[in-house]
Amino acid sequence: MATAVGFAGLGNMGQAMARRLLEAGFDVSVYNRTPEKAEPLLAAGARSAATPEGCVAGDGVVMTMLADDRALDNVVFGEHGLMDRLGPGGLHVSLSTISPQSARRIAIAHSERGAGYLAVPVFGRPEAAAAGKLWAVTSGPAAAKERVRAMLAAFAQGSFDFGDDIGAANTVKLAGNFLILSAMEALAEAFAMVEKRGISRSRLAELLTTTLFDCPAYRTYAPMIAEHRHSPAAFSLSLGLKDIRLVLAAADAAGAPMPLANLLHDRLLSLQSRGHGELDWSALALAASRDAGLD
Repeated sequence: MATAVGFAGLGNMGQAMARRLLEAGFDVSVYNRTPEKAEPLLAAGARSAATPEGCVAGDGVVMTMLADDRALDNVVFGEHGLMDRLGPGGLHVSLSTISPQSARRIAIAHSERGAGYLAVPVFGRPEAAAAGKLWAVTSGPAAAKERVRAMLAAFAQGSFDFGDDIGAANTVKLAGNFLILSAMEALAEAFAMVEKRGISRSRLAELLTTTLFDCPAYRTYAPMIAEHRHSPAAFSLSLGLKDIRLVLAAADAAGAPMPLANLLHDRLLSLQSRGHGELDWSALALAASRDAGLD
């Protein structure tokens, strides 16, 4: 009999990850607030759940991939939430980018009912999830990590363990997203400068991604920023703003000044206020172009 796993949250990332679990032979039950998003997975063999609790056996595993802390709270603690069903022996694997404080709070709530919690935020865009090429970051009990090793292997090419502290993986995820946003800001400023001198942005992107910065973040975002290609969004600018707010909160709690994070926050907030929140978060680059007087 196939191992059962529940999956709640079928956005761009969740869709791809749940499909990889199906393709790996797991018995997957799916829940999404908007039921229509589950239809492609149901056609591929997934089971439908009308509520979050419906996608989890009492002693089973459930994965969540949700937009923010509030959405996760609703799925865990809301009416017919995971907390109503996930009992002793159950395990909640949170794949979302949330605050370390939320992760610890939810873990404590689960432990009071005999269930476990594992933080596993991931790096990579939906196309990487569909190809099984995400990178997972884990923190929490060692036994829980071992229990879901095969499940993670369905959509992640590898994982990095950051120990027992539940909040550690989310802190690392926030650090990584801050660095990605910082790279995009640097690219945007550099491309604006060369464009003002009549030099091809795309040609510079080609140079950078084959020499000095031959790495996934630059290979992904340099062409998008060079070509002003920010739609359709694989990860929205509004979600990037949510993440940088979490970065600043974590930095404040740690007593670690992050002046560049404050700049990125203001860039993203300004662009969202101008109606660009649903563009890809690479649209952060529009601010540098605007400041340079470029159309």
